[in-house]
Amino acid sequence: MILKTLVKNKENNKKSLSILIDPDKIYDTKSLAKLVDLSSDNGVDYFMIGGSLIISDNLSETVKFVKNRSEIPVILFPGSNLHIDKSADAILFLSLISGRNPEFLIGQHVIAAPVLKISNLEILSTGYILVGNNANTTVAHISQTFPIPTRKPEIAVCTAIAGEMLGMKLIYLDAGSGASEEVPQGMIEQVRKSIELPLIVGGGINTLEKVNTAYKAGADMLVLGTAVEDQLKFIGEVAGIKDQMNR
Repeated sequence: MILKTLVKNKENNKKSLSILIDPDKIYDTKSLAKLVDLSSDNGVDYFMIGGSLIISDNLSETVKFVKNRSEIPVILFPGSNLHIDKSADAILFLSLISGRNPEFLIGQHVIAAPVLKISNLEILSTGYILVGNNANTTVAHISQTFPIPTRKPEIAVCTAIAGEMLGMKLIYLDAGSGASEEVPQGMIEQVRKSIELPLIVGGGINTLEKVNTAYKAGADMLVLGTAVEDQLKFIGEVAGIKDQMNR
């Protein structure tokens, strides 16, 4: 199971790497094949497929293509209860605990729950915390919530603790797709010290320095999206850092 692996890796201080694939940004199977093959060759641990707003009908097609081409587990990263494909391996059951919109705290989940209950998907209960100083991101607009300011790590800490106490199994600090600023090192460090759960960090991680900083600050898994879309060779470079830390 994915959750058991993440928990064990966290206990052993072993880092993981996930590549986020947005179905709306996949323009042809050739480019997707190249991304999948490069990820497989470099020891990427997971694929996440999804996004805040999917306007194409490529979700199921993308999941099927990735599953047929690679043995890397596929985790759905849903933006709504419509973003479900039963052929994936798992789904991040995201509760946007940094916001106060009931639709993204529990509303969407109630609608999706019966479908997920009869699926074979592994349900990964995740406290999702949006971080940043700009509310003009896709996820902020869709969720109608404000991110936690980067200068307020104590709010992120208290939010993560609350998520853990509510029984969530993972905490995800996300600056958002294509963010200009990553989740700050100090915030990652303080959240890491405050919870026992595996910690996922994503958004704005587009340099090797940021990769090193996030891993060393306490991220158990990094999620790369836009940076990989812009430069595929970044996958191998980040995987090399991860492997070096895991030795």
